[in-house]
Amino acid sequence: MRLRASRVRAGAVAVAAVLLMCAPASAERLLHNFGSVSISPDGTRVVSIESTDPVIEGDKHRDLLVVRRADGTAATTIALPCAPSPDCVPSEPVWSPDGKRIVFILRAPKAKTRSLYAVSVADMRARKLLDFDGVLNAPRFSPSGRLAVLATAGAHKEIGATQAGAALVGEIGAHPDEQRIALVDGGRLDFVSPADMFVYEYDWRPDVRGFVGTAAHGNGDNNWWIAKLYAFRADKGQPNSASLIYSPASPQQQLADPRISADGRYVAFIGGIMSDFGSTGGDVYVLPLRTALPTATQDTDSVATDVTPNLPASATSLVWDCRNDTLLFSDLRGPNSGIERIDAGGSSSSAPRSLWSAQETPSAADAAFSKACNADRSAVVMQDFEHPPEIAVGPIGNWRAITHANAGIPAATHAVSVSWKNDAYDVDGWLLAPLKTDTAAKHAMITIVHGGPSAAYRPAFVGRGTTRAFLQHGYYVFLPNPRGSYGQGETFTLANVKDFGYGDLRDVLSGIDAVEKQAPIDENRLGLTGYSYGGYMTMWTVTQTNRFKAAVAGAGVSDWLSYYGENGIDQWMIPFFGASVYDDPAVYAKSSPITFVKNVKTPTFEYVGQNDVECPLPQTQEFWHALQTFNVPTDFVVYAGEGHGLRGPAHRADAEKRTIAWFDRYLGAPATTFVLPPRPAERYNFSP
Repeated sequence: MRLRASRVRAGAVAVAAVLLMCAPASAERLLHNFGSVSISPDGTRVVSIESTDPVIEGDKHRDLLVVRRADGTAATTIALPCAPSPDCVPSEPVWSPDGKRIVFILRAPKAKTRSLYAVSVADMRARKLLDFDGVLNAPRFSPSGRLAVLATAGAHKEIGATQAGAALVGEIGAHPDEQRIALVDGGRLDFVSPADMFVYEYDWRPDVRGFVGTAAHGNGDNNWWIAKLYAFRADKGQPNSASLIYSPASPQQQLADPRISADGRYVAFIGGIMSDFGSTGGDVYVLPLRTALPTATQDTDSVATDVTPNLPASATSLVWDCRNDTLLFSDLRGPNSGIERIDAGGSSSSAPRSLWSAQETPSAADAAFSKACNADRSAVVMQDFEHPPEIAVGPIGNWRAITHANAGIPAATHAVSVSWKNDAYDVDGWLLAPLKTDTAAKHAMITIVHGGPSAAYRPAFVGRGTTRAFLQHGYYVFLPNPRGSYGQGETFTLANVKDFGYGDLRDVLSGIDAVEKQAPIDENRLGLTGYSYGGYMTMWTVTQTNRFKAAVAGAGVSDWLSYYGENGIDQWMIPFFGASVYDDPAVYAKSSPITFVKNVKTPTFEYVGQNDVECPLPQTQEFWHALQTFNVPTDFVVYAGEGHGLRGPAHRADAEKRTIAWFDRYLGAPATTFVLPPRPAERYNFSP
């Protein structure tokens, strides 16, 4: 095993060092969040969605639209028509090709409609383009300035399987929501993709005659795992149609992030096994595009090439450099995030060239970074476990911070990357240590298994939340990335197919063994928790070992056989189990916690959202009922109206309090308990 401190790579990013130098000594303040960061085509301005974390239960944060000069000298907060309501939520700002306008989506308070607004950079005023009865997503400008958007008319729920599900009443499944490509024209939307097809992601062809996107027929929540790549025409007067241009090579290949080159010759996308839309990882593929739009039902002349075969990493997002039409992609390689460049010609013999790599996490609007089309500048939000997020601008790998909103917010941990060997695999993760602890004594440790399983822990500042509370209570925190995770290449991500709970659990347990050899961890005071797939792994683990003295399972799965018919996303299970539950029930039963539930001795607290589509309430109820039957200490909480993930501040605070109390009860009183400081007298001032 190797332990290595999380740090800024020498000669690369200086953001964290700048923050440390500028940070005054102060009490803990609110964390300022930066999202949807995008740089203008000429590289002179940066737009972002910003907010501040709630301080106390019942608080609501405000989402603000902020435009900054790229040198950090000035910032303007755009006045929104529904402000100061906390429900006035702007999202997904995009620049027009000439850099004179910013278009964004606005959700008005207590309304089913969405509005589309444009901000003129000349006067920084927001003007309404249209109202829409339904949900809007992903506004995109063509190179010539035409505007398109993804629109769902009369949506029954927010888009996405993690959102709270619609009530199951009336005729079920008869009229699924369909997200379609639509042109924005004169205050109205003109749909151009078929009415029976759900489009997930799309990009303009530079000739402005159409689009390429990932799509599937039917239920959008369920069918992303079988989506294919299609070409769509942009002719309003023509029948809405889609032409298939690429089908996944196997059920274990999901498609994400289609991006068309500036010359229109290629579309690139990420292909690989992925368990959730939006959690992207895989290899980079390049597909030649026909000059003319296909008119047949299938374009069979083009073959996609994997241009990163045997990549010992997971590609996470794509950006074409429109100045020279080379392809840039971000990736995760073990503990390091990176940005690489590869030839656009689609040759599998062209090796990617690293432009930047560090134990930090960059993010922007719809990629890891936002690249200016007409300048050698990019914008990112950069953070790691010990340094809070800030916006940074500059050439890739030479960014400089232009914000200091989080200067002075202290870290809650000292983080080290951890790697160990198990079976045939190199496995990695992170160990977070409390800042104030007696290293001469043994300490309790809580292992948190991530969701997915196709995901990974990456360095992110430990702000307010359960992990920070663990650390402030004196617990060590272990964040493993077992097989099935991103970061080691497709072979590693595929390694838990038809093997849920076996090899991945061995990876977690061997990681704990390795950590105990290097850190002052008390083997008799180990806790385990996780959410979603992590909730399943928590339920599963306590049926396989009594090593953990307490466990907390959030939105878990107890019985894969009953789960198959209860959830709203059964398509995701075929790639991971190899067949439906009706064709191979044994493979589902062997990984179901309920099969072995009589083995459980570990006190386990469970919670779930009332309207969870991904991990439905009955799965948690089933596990809790079994533990009650066998007199295992257990508690069970259902949060009203919540989907997959708790969004209400009061619900999150309640789950956190219950989780901390559960571990304190069964792991013994922590060596030192740290109390959060009182609410600051003043909030952060967003004005320039």
